[in-house]
Amino acid sequence: MLEIESPMEEPSIATRQLLHWEVTDPSDDPINPKPGTLRYGASMIQQKVWITFKSDMKITLAKPLLISSFTAIDGRGTNVHISNNACFMIFKATNVIIHSIRIHHCKSQAPGLVVGPNGKVISLGQVDGDAIRLVTASKIWIDHNTLHDCEDGLLDVTRGSTDVTISNNWFRNQDKVMLLGHDDGYIRDRNMKVTVVYNHFGPNCNQRMPRIRHGYAHVANNLYQGWMQYAIGGSKEPSLKSQSNLFIAPKSGNKEVTWRKGSNENGDRWEFHSVGDVFENGASFTATEGGRVPKPNYSEEQRFKVLDAKSVRFLTKSSGVLRCTNKKSIC
Repeated sequence: MLEIESPMEEPSIATRQLLHWEVTDPSDDPINPKPGTLRYGASMIQQKVWITFKSDMKITLAKPLLISSFTAIDGRGTNVHISNNACFMIFKATNVIIHSIRIHHCKSQAPGLVVGPNGKVISLGQVDGDAIRLVTASKIWIDHNTLHDCEDGLLDVTRGSTDVTISNNWFRNQDKVMLLGHDDGYIRDRNMKVTVVYNHFGPNCNQRMPRIRHGYAHVANNLYQGWMQYAIGGSKEPSLKSQSNLFIAPKSGNKEVTWRKGSNENGDRWEFHSVGDVFENGASFTATEGGRVPKPNYSEEQRFKVLDAKSVRFLTKSSGVLRCTNKKSIC
């Protein structure tokens, strides 16, 4: 009897070996990216990839960079700017890290063709001028970046994205800072879980630090250096645990930390709780009356210790891009 071997299945991206990819060319082609460019490493390579940079670079992206799953973009040891046009999008991807990148002066983009996260050219619709936008993404870590002066917002977590950690970043000089939840009608965002920890907000931030729709956010050990409209807001029954943050109200204007859109005929279903926060310059926090304080659903590997708010100035001292002297530094 003739035996026919079945073809071996190609291993999934998650099981493939990690590839180290070094960016040597700051140019960008959104349809046919050249080897050596950031877009080639982030969109074309379909395996686990750790992207570093050979030298200091200023990269102006022609179209949004769609980052593939299992990709780490690591700017430590170099001075990397993504600025003055399109910026980052994590679209239907998982297990992505963005670390130590300066992202600023991002601009809105007209519809056009671009290499997608699967390495194939796709048609991308109108894109607002966000520094980083997550669309149906999961298991994302945004750490030690400096973001400012963008046309729309600095960081959007939208369309069912979840399991996101936003840590050690410096957000400054921005009207709309961080949006968690696509819009009031997108109920899939009820499953959204985001941790916002050790970040520095300000100076010159207006609102959305963050603004939450539907889902849950644990906001802990962050420094708020003033605001104009509000610091933390929401709509559509979001849940928030604000824990051991330092809120420094502006010298004049609105001293209230929180903002809530609209009203609910069945009563206030928002869950806004403050635990161990410190308020300076007359800052105040309108918490939900009664009810239990929501607890983050962390696994044992995900748990971290929230320190006393008196430590926040120290904890956020190194927020933003790390000041490493070389790529071999572990900072």
